[in-house]
Amino acid sequence: MGLFSSSEPPLTEANLSDQSGKTFLVTGATSGYGMHLATILYQHGGKVYLAARNASRAQSVIDDIMARYPESKGQIVYLHLDLGDLSTIKKSTEEFLAKESKLHVLWNNAGVMIPPQGSTTAQGYELQLGTNVLGPFLFTKLLYPALARAAADSPPDSVRVVWLSSSAVRMAPNPAIDFSNMDYHKDEGAWTKYARSKAANVLLAVEFARRSERDGVGSITLDPGTAMTDLQRTMPCWQQAAVKLVAQQPEVGAYTELYAGLQPDIESVKSGKWIVPPGKVVAGRKDLFDPELCEKFWKWNEEQVQSYL
Repeated sequence: MGLFSSSEPPLTEANLSDQSGKTFLVTGATSGYGMHLATILYQHGGKVYLAARNASRAQSVIDDIMARYPESKGQIVYLHLDLGDLSTIKKSTEEFLAKESKLHVLWNNAGVMIPPQGSTTAQGYELQLGTNVLGPFLFTKLLYPALARAAADSPPDSVRVVWLSSSAVRMAPNPAIDFSNMDYHKDEGAWTKYARSKAANVLLAVEFARRSERDGVGSITLDPGTAMTDLQRTMPCWQQAAVKLVAQQPEVGAYTELYAGLQPDIESVKSGKWIVPPGKVVAGRKDLFDPELCEKFWKWNEEQVQSYL
């Protein structure tokens, strides 16, 4: 699923068109894929919001990007976002919406991978489920008015939400969601929980596509491939070493995300397709595109975030 792709990326900083007048938001943009993606968007004149928890780290990244591209006409702005605490997300979206009326592409790029067993969010959800799934779900839901406004006067299918999944979805059980064990009272291995969270991103992308189609807001999901980034910081050392053996450069994941967000005429996720490195539309795991499962899981998320809207 994209781990060993050697083809040339179809969309890079070398051929991306001018993005002036567009507003973008990249979560988890202070390292890895997100940082490279934000750099490309800024380089080409976009207004880019870096959404992350650590303000000082974000400012350091912003200063570095601006110093490297002094001729850019773009803008780059920090937005505080803690996806592991649902109670803070509305404030983050309100801060964005106070400054911007439109959002052209949202990349739900941030995530955690293989944290210590027993790690939880502020609300007590298993950390990967909370940070990779519930947090982005609430963030996207609250930002939806800005996406719909952008779609109203933009070219068809150009306003999108990109949901970052992973090749790890192939390790998720079938069914990918066990609604009887959402609190993991029956514990599972760390990799299984990670795989479930990444499969959940596909489910949300599919159901979001169905619900947002009337407003012209697109929904794309992808496997960015494998690279050594800050994502692996909580993994055991031996697992980090294994990842290094198959890792690609982080830029390849960024190019895959760039393709998902800005390449024209991408086939809808509702057709059972997703994107793999370095920018190719292929068939996804079939059971993750089941409409009934996608709708049921969406409703479960809605129930969890109701008190934080």
